[in-house]
Amino acid sequence: MHKRIRSGFVLLILGLLSLSAASAALPVAVNGNNLPTLAPMLERALPAVVNIATEARVKIARDPFFDDPIFRHFFDMPERQREKKTQSLGSGVIVDADKGYIITNSHVIDKADKITVTLHDGRQFEAKVIGRDKDTDIAVIRIQADKLTELTMTDSDVLKVGDFVVAIGNPFGLGNSVTSGIISGLRRSGLGIEGYEDFIQTDASINPGNSGGALVNLRGELIGINTAILSRSGGNIGIGFAIPSNMAKSLMAQLIEFGEVKRGLLGLSVQDITADLANAFGLKTNKGVVVTRVVDGLPADKAGVRTGDIILKINKQAVLNAASMHNAIGLLRVDQRVKMEVLRNGNRLQLTAIVTEPIQARMPAGKIHARLRGATLGEMPEGLEMTGIVITRIKTDSPAWNAGLREGDIITSVNKQPVRTLKQLQNTASSSRSLLLNIRRGNNALFLLLQ
Repeated sequence: MHKRIRSGFVLLILGLLSLSAASAALPVAVNGNNLPTLAPMLERALPAVVNIATEARVKIARDPFFDDPIFRHFFDMPERQREKKTQSLGSGVIVDADKGYIITNSHVIDKADKITVTLHDGRQFEAKVIGRDKDTDIAVIRIQADKLTELTMTDSDVLKVGDFVVAIGNPFGLGNSVTSGIISGLRRSGLGIEGYEDFIQTDASINPGNSGGALVNLRGELIGINTAILSRSGGNIGIGFAIPSNMAKSLMAQLIEFGEVKRGLLGLSVQDITADLANAFGLKTNKGVVVTRVVDGLPADKAGVRTGDIILKINKQAVLNAASMHNAIGLLRVDQRVKMEVLRNGNRLQLTAIVTEPIQARMPAGKIHARLRGATLGEMPEGLEMTGIVITRIKTDSPAWNAGLREGDIITSVNKQPVRTLKQLQNTASSSRSLLLNIRRGNNALFLLLQ
């Protein structure tokens, strides 16, 4: 399993170096010194990388003729199977041997009804999902097993372009496989792979099945979770991406504690600083973001942030552009204290905000209307650019799911009536047999008719 970015590119072949079959074998030592090898490190690291196999049941679209019992009886046709099983493979990394916690990609276990983990020594265990976050493509699963080996998660903020790295995974279901390379780039974002992106880029080959596997340094410490490749054909061309270990560690802590990532809210809007804006603000650099809007009563407003401020740093981390600001805010926890370095009228200010919960109230949607059963609804704070009722959770194969609703959808109107609060939604929907919902999904809008 892996994700790809579909884009045009040119692959330039620089040359091919061939070795004669008759050439002598490589020596085991030179001038009495052993040749460098990764084998000792890999002997320690490989047992911590596991294979993850999933099974899922997918409904088959119904044919009205073949599903008609009279039609089947007339033509003596048996009952048709209305679902089929699908299987997929991926990788995972044991990060807590005592408790059996394994980090992988969310898309590896997406819609899985059964998850089987195969260890390096061949043992197999059924895994339980602890939590997953689609916006960052991180998931935590757990197995009950003894004699496990874990990888130590190290500080990914100290990584540098050019550092040697090793990717470990389970490509094509062949068993543990290892590729090596260097870090080609850091803090990659704006790729359209996930909702929140802060990737390590590497030229170590990441192949199908490597998703959720380990990116380690030469000490065998975990520095990233392999997640995607840049490719047109699906083959590897030396552009792979991994989620940094610091980001994965922070998300893992929330998934274990809450079963989900509780993202915080600052209540502001920003944009990139172009060359023209830099001149207008008298800046010598276009690094940072300019605040275009501050919502009254929310954390940024209470901290003293004002429209026109230039945000340079969040928690001592430089803000490069709006995408990096989006990532920084998206990874903040509710009630977390955030320090911001702000430039205002040529003066640098240090401001502190306390992150708040973005969803103000929640309610099971089944209490409002039978067609919405299986979904959990939440209110968004007043004053945000997008208002409405957000679907915070939804159960697969529930009435709400089968109607086409998905987690993260924002209901902006019901039966052509705008809704901003759960009470408004309840008043509008409870007396109607059918519901015409106007949905905002990402950058798209659509209507759904539930009847």
